Amino acid sequence: QVHLVESGGGLVQAGGSLRLSCAAPRTIFSVFVGFTMEWYRQAPGKERELVARTSTDGSTNYADSVKGRFTISRDNSNKRVHLRMNSLRPEDTAVYYCSGERGGKRSWGQGTQVTVSS
Repeated sequence: QVHLVESGGGLVQAGGSLRLSCAAPRTIFSVFVGFTMEWYRQAPGKERELVARTSTDGSTNYADSVKGRFTISRDNSNKRVHLRMNSLRPEDTAVYYCSGERGGKRSWGQGTQVTVSS
């Protein structure tokens, strides 16, 4: 498992941008590179959903609802994962969670609130 800390959430108007960051300060580099890193989100009254994934080989996947607007990237040397969110919409409002998975074990960050006003 890995200890994860998110940052970068906030309030933004529709059409704006935010960059979320997820750090793994207590994990050594050689362990971090073996994790599949993901961003999830959960809106009030809805189930948690996968937003974006970056695998150990650097490949990425996105939910259809964010394709073309969100970009996930990983910085292994600094043990960080970022989520760049452009063209934000009110329906993107949610708590965003960073998650790391390795060997069937998953860890979660505490979450960061993103609110998009119309």
